[in-house]
Amino acid sequence: MRIASKLPGPKVRIYPVKMEFNYASSFGGKTPEAYERLLLDVMAGDATLFMRRDAVESAWRFVMPILEHWEANRARDIPEYQCGSWGPIEADRIIEPDGRQWRRL
Repeated sequence: MRIASKLPGPKVRIYPVKMEFNYASSFGGKTPEAYERLLLDVMAGDATLFMRRDAVESAWRFVMPILEHWEANRARDIPEYQCGSWGPIEADRIIEPDGRQWRRL
């Protein structure tokens, strides 16, 4: 089975690769870092991977009241959990009343 992958660099060039694709063995070298790719897109004027201004403003209109409420009410009861764990126990408690449980991956 084959898939198509973009060749490294600023131009869109597609190259067929086998399903057991490994970027380094197919093209040599490492994949570009995330910010390296974004900065290259900025310099090239490619806004494909960026949100439009109106979308960013809409997101902030949604998020700001939440942040302001937390700040005003000194939110201290936001559940925390150990790194690498399945999450806070509160996540289990949310769905248990319906007889459900989280599926372990």
